Amino acid sequence: MLRFLLSASAAFLIGLSAVSAHADGDVEAGKKAFAKCKACHQLEAGKKGVGPSLAGLFGRKAGTVEDFKYSDAMKNKGITWNEETLAAYLADPKGYIPGNKMVFPGIKKEKELADVIAYLKEATK
Repeated sequence: MLRFLLSASAAFLIGLSAVSAHADGDVEAGKKAFAKCKACHQLEAGKKGVGPSLAGLFGRKAGTVEDFKYSDAMKNKGITWNEETLAAYLADPKGYIPGNKMVFPGIKKEKELADVIAYLKEATK
């Protein structure tokens, strides 16, 4: 239990530090950084790859894109994607949602994380 609480606390703190930075994110730099995400994710509605489409990402409940097979961990997390939840998840996907299927290790650089979030806010509308 203590290990879970420490992991959850760490993910929350990472998310908080990233949240302060995402307001300063650079959309163009985020577009370039998103290139590594394109291997699995599409931005167009209805187009999925290894991962679900990211169209309409902000404000959507995690694990709800139709016709995509999510892990139980993702479906049961009970979060809605916003700047804070996305920052925490992208910083440490396995730490924030243990048992999810995404193999990406996370974005460790705060500026890059802020840039990707800024880009996704624009590109997924």
